[in-house]
Amino acid sequence: MKIITTPMCEEIVRLAGVTDYVVNKNPDEEDGDLAILLSESKVRMNSLAIKINTPSQVFESIKKVSEIAENDLSDEDVTAFFDDFEMCKKYLNSDFERDVNVKVYSNFLKDIVLDMGFNIVSEDFDYVIYPDYLKDKVTETENLVEIPSHNSISKNPFEKIEMRYSLLESLI
Repeated sequence: MKIITTPMCEEIVRLAGVTDYVVNKNPDEEDGDLAILLSESKVRMNSLAIKINTPSQVFESIKKVSEIAENDLSDEDVTAFFDDFEMCKKYLNSDFERDVNVKVYSNFLKDIVLDMGFNIVSEDFDYVIYPDYLKDKVTETENLVEIPSHNSISKNPFEKIEMRYSLLESLI
């Protein structure tokens, strides 16, 4: 099976034990059997859409890809990938509840703030959280928290989580 993955998903593919794959931002440009890409992406070829915004999404994505690769990693195997990443490990199996109300400007950030235990509201919020690419769309002027998006942050999902969660944890 010829697997094509996008740059943002390459680390997941690698960790899942896939050794023979091609990286292309536009998988349809390649001749492949399966594209592994972010859930927001669309391709014509057969694909597996994954999410990698939260530690649990990264965990589940590695498991799914390892099954496709017939490498079936155990939960312990996958959990070991989190060992060097404090925030990832802290939030992997967490159920935090915070008394912090936030307004959120994107779906990928909703996943993150819910995972961290924040309350998403549209009024009476403590902070406005938005991705850098929507900076010009934010109408509020106070308590703004800009989060780096896919294009201005590490492609490594663990490093990405560490950075984003650290920024948001400072609000607690």
